[in-house]
Amino acid sequence: YGLFALQHRGQESCGIAVSDTEGPKGKVLSYKDMGLVNEVFNPEKLEKLNGNIGVGHVRYSTAGSSSRENAQPLVLNYVKGTLGMAHNGNLLNAVELREELSYTGAIFQTTIDSEVIAYLIARERLNVPTVEGAVLNAMKKIKGAYSLIVMSPRKLIGARDPFGFKPLCIGKRDNAYFLSSETCALDTVGAEFVRDVEPGEVVTITKDGIKSDKSLCQKNTARCIFEYIYFARPDSKIDGMGVYESRINAGRILAKTHPVDADIVVGVPESGNVAAMGYAMQAGIPYGTAFVKNSYVGRTFIKPQQKSRESSVRVKLNVLKEVVKGKRVIMIDDSIVRGTTSDRIVQMVREAGATEVHMRISSPPFISECYFGTDIPSKEQLIAHNRTVEEINDVIGADSLGYLKVERLKELSRGQEICMGCFTGKYPLEPPKEDIRGEYKK
Repeated sequence: YGLFALQHRGQESCGIAVSDTEGPKGKVLSYKDMGLVNEVFNPEKLEKLNGNIGVGHVRYSTAGSSSRENAQPLVLNYVKGTLGMAHNGNLLNAVELREELSYTGAIFQTTIDSEVIAYLIARERLNVPTVEGAVLNAMKKIKGAYSLIVMSPRKLIGARDPFGFKPLCIGKRDNAYFLSSETCALDTVGAEFVRDVEPGEVVTITKDGIKSDKSLCQKNTARCIFEYIYFARPDSKIDGMGVYESRINAGRILAKTHPVDADIVVGVPESGNVAAMGYAMQAGIPYGTAFVKNSYVGRTFIKPQQKSRESSVRVKLNVLKEVVKGKRVIMIDDSIVRGTTSDRIVQMVREAGATEVHMRISSPPFISECYFGTDIPSKEQLIAHNRTVEEINDVIGADSLGYLKVERLKELSRGQEICMGCFTGKYPLEPPKEDIRGEYKK
């Protein structure tokens, strides 16, 4: 049920690995495959997964191709037992580490950076008495974005990189503990939110409760702002800031900085809806629903190929003609990446009879790629690369276009330190010399 609640974070593949802390040490049962959670798992498959400690994952590929081998969790058998591991994020030094490990005889089954982490943990475990010690040592060698959940035969370990790029939180129900990317998954399983795992922290959960190691915590952090703008579900809270509140704020800021006379404010589902409500509240213009979304279609941004992305827009959204006909429409979306979706949506609203279409975006223009786990393509594919706002507006065909200003971004995370690399080209960590972000398909 927790993975169901996190389905929006990845729709390519999913998997679950479980172990019984009372059973034979090192026996891990796992199942993973390509597809959505409800396609991969049925009651029969779940019945075979018996245990009282487990780790699950939904994937969308940012590094490493989309294939069954690359599905997670990864399960490794090694001298000290078995490890099950799930990873969210991207490593910057995976290529060098993989090479280094290969020269000492490591054999890789996948093309994902997560396997490098799993190997490092297994190797470090030979030198230290505990798995959490091995995780800490591995963290000293890896650079980049990672929220990890590691399952050893008797323990569950959660770790978050020192910058805290990706979210990770702790929940509890009765005497069971949960680690999750988002709080919405805790709500789904009836667990109460305990707290967020801090950037740089390693938490260890055993039958005796929970322990924490903060030796790698640092002052400067850099949470991914795109979690608030797009990725996370609006009913989640990340590091004390509600995603819903963050998106309402973004809409309010847009209404103040880019006002326009109009009859109705509409959001592009899903992540544009809440920002549109914020805009409407601030501007005193009625909020309306202009799009009917087919709930059985996944997220277009996450589709690996451009061709499949374009054809899915019309399948995914249809315009309610009676809502926009004869009206001046303000349309709010969370971002414009390549621009293909936006120009189609603007055109659809015009065809439905809108007299004006004003586009407002609840994030700044994407001018640079992301190295930390969001599949933002190379600069050449970004519509905002080397174009002014006016030029982008010409491409998408709106009457006007307004973006959220970079200097207002921090208001979306309640002043917490954030990574804005994709909007500024300045990163909290030195970006890698070569493209590590997987095979980009034009």
